Amino acid sequence: MDEVEVAARKLVGAPVNPCPDRPSILIVIPCLNEAAALPGVVARVLQDGLQDLRLVVVDGGSTDGSVEIVQTLAGHDRRVRLLRNPKRLQSAGVNLAARECGDGVTWMVRVDAHAGYPADYVSTLVDEAGRTGAASVVVAMETHGEAWFQRAVAAAQNSRLGTGGSAHRGAGREGWVDHGHHALFRIAEFLAVGGYDETFSHNEDAELDIRLGRAGGKIWLTNRAPIRYYPRATAEALARQYFRYGKGRARTVLKHRTRLKVRQALPLAVAPALVLGLAAPVFWPLGIPAVVWLSGVLGYGLASRAARRDPAVMMAGVAAAIMHSAWSAGFWAELVSRLLRPRPKIASVRAAA
Repeated sequence: MDEVEVAARKLVGAPVNPCPDRPSILIVIPCLNEAAALPGVVARVLQDGLQDLRLVVVDGGSTDGSVEIVQTLAGHDRRVRLLRNPKRLQSAGVNLAARECGDGVTWMVRVDAHAGYPADYVSTLVDEAGRTGAASVVVAMETHGEAWFQRAVAAAQNSRLGTGGSAHRGAGREGWVDHGHHALFRIAEFLAVGGYDETFSHNEDAELDIRLGRAGGKIWLTNRAPIRYYPRATAEALARQYFRYGKGRARTVLKHRTRLKVRQALPLAVAPALVLGLAAPVFWPLGIPAVVWLSGVLGYGLASRAARRDPAVMMAGVAAAIMHSAWSAGFWAELVSRLLRPRPKIASVRAAA
């Protein structure tokens, strides 16, 4: 518990007032087995020194000591609270915090445990929302890796090859967008559109942004509060993550009948190309699409290594290949399963004679 005690002392280093009965800012941290990250993340976002807030860690059933860590931190700072999330999903946890702890709150800030935040993160977001009148403020994010494979993933995710040029990837851009990495909401508008769809385990953020935009809410991308994202550390974990991302995107498309952007549509061809490639021994031209794609992504990694000194960057093409293929497979798997799912029968009702 030494790390917890250190973080707790940091929290009480500045004058701490009791949590207001009706704070204007609600910080929500969804949590499931985040013992290693929680003390540092909580201490970091509270370094602003803001007192007019409540920080709620919404725990989805942790078994690694996360609950005890939050309880220890709450004992040192009454702004910190613990909320149990029986549905476990992040989307459900954020909704629960908004409903249970959002009374009288103006702003809700979502903080994820697997990221690094600037010391003035919350105050900057509130300032940007007040200045622009946005219903939601989203932030730029840059991926940083520590282990060898993570650095390869970071190189891929920070490039157009890995993200397709998403507006919030990189710290230089700002302006009105239709989607970005979720940071702050006007809680009244968040609740007015129903919050996150709790049936989504992935892509719940993009799905919500569609409903928010259709309701007239505007989304502002700020470059004043960029965050660091730490990627998955193994190829298997990365593949699972992107497979679920693909499934979530397919669900969003089917729910709202939206069109994919070019950067989203291009990876869709990867899984079909790989399937066709399996028949190449019978008819070799069928393998051409897969060979062209794989040569391109692997060549990107080699070219990146020539431009940078980190040898791990050479594997950025491998990381991108995992991301593309898993996302494409997840999208098609969800699409096909939905199309093949039997429709519910509607019982016919005969009018009484």
